[in-house]
Amino acid sequence: MIRHIESRSMGRGRHGWLDSHFHFSFAEYYNPANIHFGVLRVLNDDMVRPGMGFDMHPHADMEIISYVINGELTHADSMGNKHTLTRGQVQYMSAGTGVRHSEHNLGKEMLRFLQIWIIPDKKGVKPNYGDHRFAFKDRENKWLPIAADLDNVTSSAPIKVHADINAYAAAADAGRELEFTVSPGRQAYLVLVEGRAVINGFTLSMRDALEIVEEPVRVLPDETAHMLVIEMAKVGG
Repeated sequence: MIRHIESRSMGRGRHGWLDSHFHFSFAEYYNPANIHFGVLRVLNDDMVRPGMGFDMHPHADMEIISYVINGELTHADSMGNKHTLTRGQVQYMSAGTGVRHSEHNLGKEMLRFLQIWIIPDKKGVKPNYGDHRFAFKDRENKWLPIAADLDNVTSSAPIKVHADINAYAAAADAGRELEFTVSPGRQAYLVLVEGRAVINGFTLSMRDALEIVEEPVRVLPDETAHMLVIEMAKVGG
């Protein structure tokens, strides 16, 4: 089963300095039929103006991944971390028993990043932060493993989280076919971050998404298709 979610149908949050597309219920957007997809609770596509951002605020018992698309993302937290990431780089934070953090655009250009929250498989873990500065070329015309379950010893993904997920990124050139298999008992959420592609007969444009359940997909890019996939256990499976 595959369901196409168009960006125009998503929730929106416009605050002058911030323009967000909400894939799931968040902040002022609430849809009881669209709370989460498996353990994927939040996926926000955020545009942040230079000099602006999210000031210090708390989180607990959530696995948080930030994927930078354009611009600079500067993270600071109550654990003493402060780092700036750029295009294609990823940070993660296990909020666990509780942590405070901020996210700002201290650069001169618009910042666009994906804010992803994953429901952990256990509560009360020790908070943790890390980041990985992936080279963008490492995802060209192939799936780059980004994150995986802490207990998954077979995955080459450098980021490990407290949840049964696998996250991948790819940037497929126009006309370069790419496939992704969602096995029995599994489901995946695919976001077309940039570009345009036909996937199993659905035409996706920037910010569109697919909910994929137990089905392989074939990506046929019309132009370079920059994608992110979060694969996980099927709900009830």
